[in-house]
Amino acid sequence: MAPPQGQMRPGRQLAVLGLVFVVLYLLVFFSGGASGGWKDRLEPRLGLDLIGGTRLTLEATNSVDGKPPTAANLEEARQIIESRVNAYGVAEAEVVTEGNRNIVISLPGENRDLTDVGSAAELRFRKVLKATDGSGATAAPAPSASPSASPAPSGSASPAPSGSASPKPSGSAPKITASPSAGGQGGMAPTPTPSASAAAPTPSASASAAAPSPSATEQVPQSVEQQRKAVEQKVGPAAWAAATALKAPADVTADPSLAEKLKPFGALSPQEIAVLPVDMQFNVPTITCAQLDKRPPASIKDEKQRAVACESGAKYLLDVAKVVGTDVKDASAQLDQTSSWVVSLQFTGKGQEHWTNLTREAFTNEGQACDQTALGQDGKCRVAVVLDNQIVSSPEIQGVLTGDSQITGSFDNKAANALASQLRYGALPVTFVPQEQQNVTATLGDSQLRAGLLAAGIGMLLVIIYSFFYYRLLGSVIFLSLVLSALLVFGALVVLGRSIGFTLTLAGIAGMIVSLGVAADSFVIYFERLKDEIREGRSPRSAVPRAWVRARRTIISANAITLMSAVVLYIVSVGTVKGFAFALGLATVLDLVVVFLFRHPIMTMFARTRAFLSPRVSGLGRALPARSAEQANPRNPRVKEA
Repeated sequence: MAPPQGQMRPGRQLAVLGLVFVVLYLLVFFSGGASGGWKDRLEPRLGLDLIGGTRLTLEATNSVDGKPPTAANLEEARQIIESRVNAYGVAEAEVVTEGNRNIVISLPGENRDLTDVGSAAELRFRKVLKATDGSGATAAPAPSASPSASPAPSGSASPAPSGSASPKPSGSAPKITASPSAGGQGGMAPTPTPSASAAAPTPSASASAAAPSPSATEQVPQSVEQQRKAVEQKVGPAAWAAATALKAPADVTADPSLAEKLKPFGALSPQEIAVLPVDMQFNVPTITCAQLDKRPPASIKDEKQRAVACESGAKYLLDVAKVVGTDVKDASAQLDQTSSWVVSLQFTGKGQEHWTNLTREAFTNEGQACDQTALGQDGKCRVAVVLDNQIVSSPEIQGVLTGDSQITGSFDNKAANALASQLRYGALPVTFVPQEQQNVTATLGDSQLRAGLLAAGIGMLLVIIYSFFYYRLLGSVIFLSLVLSALLVFGALVVLGRSIGFTLTLAGIAGMIVSLGVAADSFVIYFERLKDEIREGRSPRSAVPRAWVRARRTIISANAITLMSAVVLYIVSVGTVKGFAFALGLATVLDLVVVFLFRHPIMTMFARTRAFLSPRVSGLGRALPARSAEQANPRNPRVKEA
């Protein structure tokens, strides 16, 4: 028989709750990232204080002169680094400043690779003016051009054919193409670089990991001029004079004595190479790409100066930067039409103008600025995409580009998102040198976790005992509701740990324990309202829906206030406090789900049983006898006259 019109159907709500559990735990056991045995799939992602992790110390320096950064720049760098490591959600990273030049990064999990987190991500677009061999060979022949490759119909880059005059480096080099949705004509095709033994740099390569700190080596003078003077004394007057006299890359095969004079430059450290004049870095053949690639961060940061950088063993003389990282409005990792990962660049209004002008200069070789050695296979200038000290790619400009572009290459999902994150959150105002990376243990956190879980277990046991003592049958509703809430929260923790990187810390556990207090309050509100309705003369069956309607507003208001507090705390807080706020908000939302889909429906079902009408069983003993007494002794409205 169908229930009367307007009467709720508790079976439907319980079925919805069951469906929620089925979907949630299917995600727990079979969603992306689930691996190992059943026990492994049920493990949430734990934080630094529970399982230990990796700690990296970065030393900051404004430039090659070694001066410490300002406090404002250091704080800005800390905020950008924190945004990078938390780019995929609540990762519970700890990023703090230490002293006047250090930033300490701590992440859950041992042996984490954190070197790219501190890379400066200084993006520069520079024309390639000249090219020469950077392998340190005795001769420096100009690289020969490869046969021209026809551009793709969409205006994107086309790889050079295999029959090039000089062998291509192994692996697919990244390149820039016009965005498929952007306007513009032509495109950019990568040109092979001279062969060398050096391997092609990875798309997100950074020199920061390779350069030791000045403080870790012998003390060096503070100013660039003093450092350059020290290098001059180290190589000797003859070598310095010979290098200064060079106006082009030297061919030492014609003059063996010149090779002997320039030999001391091959023994210089990357820090010493960085302070040499740009022309000297390019023209001296004994200065190799192995030395240039290991220069300290910020060695070619100045956008108003020419620079020297390498790509696959070729040494390039680069023009001043006409387009910089601040001209990029947004960067995102995407899959292109060939299902390859690319980093899409969207320029600002001014940035788009700069980009169009740069491609026009390169396409027309304005002023014949590009030397024959630097031209691409179609005789057009190339534009090098320089990230920090490394060239990501140097494609040939095949047309004037008036729209957005893409950095493409041998990216995977992780590499593309890492590069996009660096560009999206901006370049660091301070450059860093990794100092010390170590694994930290969770001995203290492990003991605190045991103590916290023991305290929570004792508290929960006392609540359950009191609930059964005071509410009898209604105590089972409290017990089952708390169990269901705990299962929902646990499943959500596992899924969120895989999807957005949420990590459970001691602070998060504290937030969930606090949410239990809010849940217990809602029980008291509902059950006491039910007793009031019975005292007012209603039967237990009719009192249940009426008590729910009146208590529901109070329960929703209390949970909404808790949820708003958690949101505000999450927005304004940092570190572990943010995890506390997230866990509190999550547990509060899931408690509301249990309230609507379990507690009220199960109470409606209990109200239809005989046990619910028994004062000793239902826990309504003080309310039901009072109502029975009132029914047994009704008041007589008439007053008997004397």
